[in-house]
Amino acid sequence: MFLALLLAAFFLALVAWTVVRGGTLRALQRGERATTMVVLGSGGHTAEMLTLLRGLDPTKYASLTFVVAATDRMGAAKAQQALSLRGQPEGEPAVVDVIPRSREVGQSYITSVATTLRALAAAFTIVWRRRPDLLLVNGPGTCIPICAAALLLRAFGLAKTHIVYVESIARVTSLSLSGRILYHSRIASAFFVQWPALHRRYPRSTYQGRLY
Repeated sequence: MFLALLLAAFFLALVAWTVVRGGTLRALQRGERATTMVVLGSGGHTAEMLTLLRGLDPTKYASLTFVVAATDRMGAAKAQQALSLRGQPEGEPAVVDVIPRSREVGQSYITSVATTLRALAAAFTIVWRRRPDLLLVNGPGTCIPICAAALLLRAFGLAKTHIVYVESIARVTSLSLSGRILYHSRIASAFFVQWPALHRRYPRSTYQGRLY
């Protein structure tokens, strides 16, 4: 419990420091393509992310890296499907990084401290190696360690990653846990919701309509 509180305090301090420093994100130059990292979840999260990726201009968003949970047996297939929807040449493999889950369903909070630390270590390695310009996430729990790693590297000036969060269409009047963490910590460069009622409740969000 003490370790969990210590981690929470460190994260809050890091958020405060990053917000105070501000102005460190790099703007892309005209004609430059953004290296992009995408966190894939399961079920509805994946379906929504695939729809999002169809709308990304491949001339502006390139070098896609997908992050999936270690327990997601279909992760590589999902990533390959995402590439095919974007018109990627057939036979070109998707770049997939695997991260352990922070917490499994039914796992106790005490034992989840160790698994969370393991997930954070893996996330830091992935983000450090790729250093994406854009991190696109839409709510699966797997995205939190990746976002935390991007925040840590950003705080120390080691990466300039823009985090873009799109809340699930299933969230009509309240945010998911991942959404609440990213909204209240203010670490996302852009935070989108898909329902007007949700935007009214969280005015710092952006509403641009629904995916479908």
